[in-house]
Amino acid sequence: MNTLTIILTLLVALEHFYIMFLETLATTSRRTSKVFGIDQERLADKNISVLLKNQGVYNLLLAGLLIVAVVQEDLLWTRLLLSYVVLVAAYGSLTSNPTIILKQGGLAILALIASWMG
Repeated sequence: MNTLTIILTLLVALEHFYIMFLETLATTSRRTSKVFGIDQERLADKNISVLLKNQGVYNLLLAGLLIVAVVQEDLLWTRLLLSYVVLVAAYGSLTSNPTIILKQGGLAILALIASWMG
């Protein structure tokens, strides 16, 4: 696995740790409100909070798996996980906000491209 792929993949993992932090630990913060475009009052709603915390666990596990794939130097799993990130970002782009493909998927797309550059 080339150095650029490793760096970009670790940045994708870091991004997902940050998303997990926002969704799980800073659920009702001003920053979370701004990032997700949801009023702080709505974030404080128990149902919204539970949904975000659940989503945060997914992001935490995804970040962890990306790190494991890099540490194991497993190019196949690195590519599969990065592809998953891109597909989820594409879905979010279609169903929620078109900029998600760049905000959440941009680094993963670059990492995937780097992974094919030998």
